[in-house]
Amino acid sequence: MNTLVVITGPTAVGKTDLCLDIAESYGIPIINADSRQIYSDMHIGTASPTEEQLRRVKHYFVGNLHLGDYYNASMFEQDVLHVLEKEFDGRNDHIALMTGGSMMYIDAVCNGIDDIPTITDDVRQWMKQRLESEGLERLCEELRLMDPEYYAIVDRHNTRRVVHALEICHQTGNTFTSYRVRERKHRPFAIVKIALNREREVLYERINRRVDSMMAAGLEDEARRLLPYRHENALNTVGYKELFAYFDGIWPLDEAVERIKGNTRRYARKQLTWFKRDPAVRWFDADDNKEIMTYISQEWSKIQKTTEVR
Repeated sequence: MNTLVVITGPTAVGKTDLCLDIAESYGIPIINADSRQIYSDMHIGTASPTEEQLRRVKHYFVGNLHLGDYYNASMFEQDVLHVLEKEFDGRNDHIALMTGGSMMYIDAVCNGIDDIPTITDDVRQWMKQRLESEGLERLCEELRLMDPEYYAIVDRHNTRRVVHALEICHQTGNTFTSYRVRERKHRPFAIVKIALNREREVLYERINRRVDSMMAAGLEDEARRLLPYRHENALNTVGYKELFAYFDGIWPLDEAVERIKGNTRRYARKQLTWFKRDPAVRWFDADDNKEIMTYISQEWSKIQKTTEVR
């Protein structure tokens, strides 16, 4: 049976080098599951694969969208399924590799996502204008009235989720909750999930060093170039938001950098919490490359034997 290997874990844990080694070992491409690396012009702030890494291994979904392009987890699900169909190409014993830390994107591919309507450009632009003119607090109050069930569970500081729920309400006349059936979809391939982790202090130090490296590589200049597009959803991202605030004079550069580090650490904790909820995930120390490669080989072999027995 064809098998999708998923390598995930918190930001800066060390997924990239391991996945390059796995991809080269099996002679397969890497399917990127990072919801920000999929956009062009955000290379430094998203730690996108380097030109050398892209030459080493073919990557899907790296820099293939413009900042203003609308994209979501449901669209990613369908796009990845098309890629997998092409990669498996009628075989029943092939392996594919997907890696990244975007929780919703990974969940969409592995379990499916609700069939939520695609938002029209008119509704999306209208809601964007309302967010700018009325603010998030006003939109949260509107969501409370239109969809109190979702309002009770949504992160009301997450602009994207609040706005998207209202887009659904206004476009369809139904609540966002009514579309969230959460039924797991069948996949015509097996899935092996692996998550990487490190000691918390080590992970935090890696995050701090990565941010320093990004600044040294020109993150401030990259953010300045992207400033005209700051209201695009793609740039509602750690690293850019803090620098935009620095450009606005809200705080000095050194504080912006420290906030990037702190918010990245906070995001890493959120990722770990999400991944640890999944009982199908097998956890490894990020430096256990040999053990991980052995585990993949063993699991793939088990899947093939199980399929043969059937």
